[in-house]
Amino acid sequence: MSSRFAPEYTTCVLNEIFEDAKSLFLAPLMSIHYSHLVMLAARGIIPAQDAHAIREALDEVRIDEVRCTPYDGECEDLYFYIERLIAARCGEEAAGRLHIARSRNDIDMTMYRMRQREFLLDLFAATLALRSTLLDLAAAHRETIFAAHTHTQRAQPTTIAHYLLGVSEQLERDTRRLIAAYECTNCNPLGSCAITGTGFDIDRRMTSELLGFSGPTVNTYGSIATVDYLLESVSAAAILLTGHGRFVQDLLLWSTAEFGYMRLGDGFVQKSSIMPQKRNPVALEHARAIGSKALGQAIAIVTTVHNTPFGDIVDTEDDLQPLVYSMFRDATRAVKLNAAALRTAEFDAQNLEARAGDGWTTLTELADTLVRQRGVSFNAAHRIAARMVSLRAAHPQKQLSQLLAEASEEVLGVRIALGDDEIAGILSPRHFIAVRRTLGGPAPEETSRALDVGRSQLAADEEWRREVVNALQRAENMLKERSAAL
Repeated sequence: MSSRFAPEYTTCVLNEIFEDAKSLFLAPLMSIHYSHLVMLAARGIIPAQDAHAIREALDEVRIDEVRCTPYDGECEDLYFYIERLIAARCGEEAAGRLHIARSRNDIDMTMYRMRQREFLLDLFAATLALRSTLLDLAAAHRETIFAAHTHTQRAQPTTIAHYLLGVSEQLERDTRRLIAAYECTNCNPLGSCAITGTGFDIDRRMTSELLGFSGPTVNTYGSIATVDYLLESVSAAAILLTGHGRFVQDLLLWSTAEFGYMRLGDGFVQKSSIMPQKRNPVALEHARAIGSKALGQAIAIVTTVHNTPFGDIVDTEDDLQPLVYSMFRDATRAVKLNAAALRTAEFDAQNLEARAGDGWTTLTELADTLVRQRGVSFNAAHRIAARMVSLRAAHPQKQLSQLLAEASEEVLGVRIALGDDEIAGILSPRHFIAVRRTLGGPAPEETSRALDVGRSQLAADEEWRREVVNALQRAENMLKERSAAL
């Protein structure tokens, strides 16, 4: 390979950048060429015959062939390589006109945003699929009771539906952040040129429309210099990954023999090479590991950009973009894998409910009942209930009614009388859940309401994605029609 560049620079930098650009940015680069050409011709900035010649030259560029082309060291990057192909087909004079009123700076920033909106839409779709899976599971388990944990200790009974709806609502908020990040990303820097714009009478709104952007960016300096749109997208993904990772960690605990809450389908577990009895939920482990990797990459992106000059700078460009791609790819993989695995999840409802009341998990309801029915202050009721537990440990043979009477006499000086059956009913996990009809609570009628809201919001978000994807497709079709007419 002959090159005008130093061999170390060629090997360590230019070859890597060329290969990354072929994979990530060749298609958007070609779309930018076509849209800019259509705009230049429409504004009369280049003659019609040159526009026609350039368009024919662009048509002859074979993307599959370019992707297979090794770096030859003669061109600095993919942009100049494509420029060489165009010039070979329509001549240097005509080809040179395509670069009027633009720079590699605004071309690069436009390519990055075009690819990033694809990354966002892919992660968005994976998040919708996970939400749909969670809502289906929640609908099937509104009555499935299990013991929730706080501070890693058994706390109170709730339902699988209640837990899953909490995760689903978090994902709804993640979705809002992804939408906001998409809207910030989907603005067109093309026409900002190097950093100060151009003296030519260009139409930035036309290229925005042809490339599927909602409109142009405004300040030309900021269009090249800012990376907040990127950091907003990365931050939205990082927040999603953090919450998702906490959820996956719970699922892995639930899948242990010690917990026994959940069992995945055979397609998402692996065997041991030595222990025949093992049934390892490795799909969830992979989801956790891939998600952690993506979160690390997100932090690396922010770190790379931090403390760089506010302007055109390599740190935000060629070397960073593959990391952006990898981060979004891994984030999407983690979420998709978890959704697929959960679609096979099974819960042992009978066993879960039988264990849900162990460890006095419903004792809060006894204290609440004393407040509601006997007018006891909650602090006093709390002490009575706690004293009952102590007395039961010391005198396991005594009836609950006797323990309550003794505890209340110690705390209040008055014996409260409730029958054993009444106390057992108050302390039952199913009663505990049934009376918790608070907005967002676990009572089945409330989780049914929350399910309806969740499905409605999911449908609205799915419609938003369809509209965005259709808008991009319409822009692509328009660009083909307008360029073919040159």
